[in-house]
Amino acid sequence: MTVILLRHGRSTANTSGVLAGRSPGVHLDDRGREQADALVSRLGEHLGAIRAVVRSPLDRCAETVAPLLAALGTNGERPPEVVVDDLAEVDYGGWTGRPISELLSEPLWKVVQQQPSAAVFPDGEGLADVQARAVRAIRELDRVYGGSDGAGVWIACSHGDVIKSIIADAMGSHLDAFQRIVVEPASISVVRYSSSRPYVHTVNNTHKLSVPTPRPATGDDQQASDDAVVGGDTGAAATIPATSG
Repeated sequence: MTVILLRHGRSTANTSGVLAGRSPGVHLDDRGREQADALVSRLGEHLGAIRAVVRSPLDRCAETVAPLLAALGTNGERPPEVVVDDLAEVDYGGWTGRPISELLSEPLWKVVQQQPSAAVFPDGEGLADVQARAVRAIRELDRVYGGSDGAGVWIACSHGDVIKSIIADAMGSHLDAFQRIVVEPASISVVRYSSSRPYVHTVNNTHKLSVPTPRPATGDDQQASDDAVVGGDTGAAATIPATSG
């Protein structure tokens, strides 16, 4: 039973320096729409095997899977589009809509970086609760769309921190290690759930070699330049096109 974990394409929030969370009206930007269109060719030979397209209820996920659903509909009966609240973005509570540059000075920022299992956002969710709901949803959905023969392939389109928490669970890692995982916009990660354990086949595949570059420090805080991006990487790292040969 194989799930393709798809992060939504680059959004207007990813490049604005604001933690969007569940704010309404956050859509894909021009680059994000290009990434959504490219998913059809990236999935290529696997399109016919997809049994369902599951997604977060937020607009940026709906826009990401729209071209894929349209393409799947041209090859006979289209697999279902399923909206699952438990795959929604983290409820960042009082952090929602605030500039990342402001959040760096919050005491909670260091907790999110160093001990995310203990992080609870003001008037929002705890990251441990996010992982619990997301993993539960993925495993339940996999039992449905994996099929009795275990050959089912399905897609789950969600958000950076949500996908990172699912991958950490599949790897058998503690949530406190999930900031070591990078999940860029429109990246694909693949997990196969067997009767004995999950197998992580792919993480953060963007169809090109992604080479990270250090982010500039903000103010006097040199550590912030090396901190994980709350909400998920923005996709601004330097990249080198993959070549063959």
